This record gives sequence, structure tokens and C-alpha cells, in this order.
Amino acid sequence: MQLTSIALLAGTFSLSSMGLAALEMNKAAPEITLSGDEGGRLDGTPWSASEIKDKVFVMFYVDPDEKDLNEDVADAIKAKGFAEDKFASIAIINMDATWKPNTFISSALKSKQEKFPRTIYVKDMHRSLVKQWGFSDDSYCIALFNQKGELVFRKDGKFSEQEKTDLLNLIQTTIDSGSTSS
Repeated sequence: MQLTSIALLAGTFSLSSMGLAALEMNKAAPEITLSGDEGGRLDGTPWSASEIKDKVFVMFYVDPDEKDLNEDVADAIKAKGFAEDKFASIAIINMDATWKPNTFISSALKSKQEKFPRTIYVKDMHRSLVKQWGFSDDSYCIALFNQKGELVFRKDGKFSEQEKTDLLNLIQTTIDSGSTSS
């Protein structure tokens, strides 16, 4: 027990001493900006976590080698047609998690952008969200943020049918709860 506490304390100290902040449930996403050599949007402009506010956001953090793992979840979210003024989606691609050339991935992302035109696509060139937010590397993570930018749900890996249904319901509930509070 003591060894575990010391290891956890050491891990917390090293994260905070390096200026890193893990993504925590019911807390706002720690600030991070992906730009330049670190990544950014497909058009080359920076992306910042400060953009996660005023709407419910679902974030997909994806290793390109795992891109099909939860495509059914993304398709189900799209099919729901959540109101654009209340809901948005972000797909952040962990470019450093694959052997595939960046030009190949960039080309594939352009076709994804056509399939999901409302989604903001972002490249993470050096696993920044793995290092700073604690997302799983070489995986497919889905996170949900409320209108205040607070994390309300996160899952790494393959969704079951029930988890997919639960996520869709949680998105709607989170949208509805934001509509009633002003």
C-alpha cells in the first residue's frame, strides 16, 4: 500500500513539475495548443483546447492504424444529427502512432473531412495528448465534454453496442442539461 502511494505521488509530482496536466473527469480540459511542428488543423492553422466550450463536444483521439475500431460510433453520432449550434465533434489523429507516411494519412483525412464535414480534424504530430492528457497511445479514445469544457465521459478502445447507445444518450442528456441552464 505504501509503495503504491509513493509511486502515485511520484507520478503526480513528475507530471506537475513538467508542467503537464492530465485530463480529469468533471474538470475543464487543460490548455494545450497544437500548431507548427506539433500539429494543428488540416489547413495548417493552430488548434487549442480552449475551443472546447459553449457546445457539447465529442472528441475522437485516434491512432491511424485503429481508425476503423469505432467507426460505427462516429456513424451513429452523425446519424443522430445533433443540432449544430449545440454540438460539435473533433477528431485528433495521433500521427506519431503509425508507420504510415504522413502524406498518406493527410490524404485519408481529406476524404474523412468530406464524409464528416462538421468535424474539426486535427493532427497531433508528437503524441502531445498522450503525454499531456493521458490518452492511450496506439488506441482509439472517445471523450465527451460539456458546454463548460469539462470532461463528462471517456473510453479507450472498442465500444460495445450498449456503450454506443449509452454514449448517444449521454450526448443528448448533456445537450439538454446545457439548454436549461443559462
